[in-house]
Amino acid sequence: MRRLALPILVLLALSAFAAASAIAQDATDELEGKLDELESNIDQQGGLQASIDAQNAEINDLIARESTLRREVSAVQAELDQRQADLERANRELNAEKAHLARIRERLHRAIAALEELLVGIYKNGSIDTLSIVLESASFDDLLAEATYLERMQDYDEAVVERVSGLRVEIQASVERLGQVQERIKVARDEIAARRSKLAEAEASLEAEHSRLVAARSERQASLEALQARESDLEEELGTSIPGPGERASLVGQTAVAPPNAPLVVNAVIQAANEISDTPYIWGGGHGSFEDSGYDCSGAVSYALHGGGLLSSPLDSGGLTAWGSPGAGNWISVYANFGHAYMVVAGLRFDTGGTGGGNGPRWSTVMRETSGFVPRHPSGF
Repeated sequence: MRRLALPILVLLALSAFAAASAIAQDATDELEGKLDELESNIDQQGGLQASIDAQNAEINDLIARESTLRREVSAVQAELDQRQADLERANRELNAEKAHLARIRERLHRAIAALEELLVGIYKNGSIDTLSIVLESASFDDLLAEATYLERMQDYDEAVVERVSGLRVEIQASVERLGQVQERIKVARDEIAARRSKLAEAEASLEAEHSRLVAARSERQASLEALQARESDLEEELGTSIPGPGERASLVGQTAVAPPNAPLVVNAVIQAANEISDTPYIWGGGHGSFEDSGYDCSGAVSYALHGGGLLSSPLDSGGLTAWGSPGAGNWISVYANFGHAYMVVAGLRFDTGGTGGGNGPRWSTVMRETSGFVPRHPSGF
């Protein structure tokens, strides 16, 4: 039980005071009053902490669900982007085919016009041209050659018209096919966009619920911090002992080595942090489960504290502002606010960002500015 030795020492002191003078009795009464206040203070903290723990569990669950949704949104967005790219490519191909069709139609019109002009000329001047050919031909062979030439010219123009007409039909079919492809891509894109919209609505709903829980937790946390501040004052007045400072750990690459006399809990926290010191940063990582492929700031701190038996379920950075006891510790200090969290263990900083940080949880010998952070520590460390 927390501070079990304190009531025992106080009771021994009370026995001595009972046999003393009236002045001593007054001191005893004052001491008893402070002890009663401290006990009541701790009881109230327990109730508030239970409420905060329940809200932390809800928030952690929401973060895990939100993280899953964000990953789904990212995947759907990538699919939507691909469909949009397909649609734009189909539009370009369709427009190119339409332009090609327009050119073919123009060629067809010119060929038909030329053929019509030739046929009209032959029709109007056929007898004269034929007589001219007969009269102007030097021989029967010349006559046959001239007639064959006229026939071939007519056949050529007819072939051009036929070929251009066939090409027009082919391109028209291509345009229709591309139009159908374009329509199918539009439908697929719109379906994916609808899925993206629904996921975004669900994400917004979770974020709103998250904000509501954080606000309610903040109210309870403010009351808890006031009680903890009073507890610290009472402990100081009652003469509670303060443990000595811990020694500094060393860093070999990205592996932290605890000092020889470090408590087992500190060793366990360092060992757990070492296990994930090469993982990438993933928003919400380490919240649905301690085991994950990557971690965010609070997920990494939660994993390390869990390794030392100091935490049973992950906390977000806001939850860590109310975890443990107020102030920095001698062996382990957690620094948190509602946007970020990191920890210092035996003189080494374990962090996902800031000076000396990286893209995931990493050890560093470089400290960072602590202003704006709430310092917390596990009792006794």
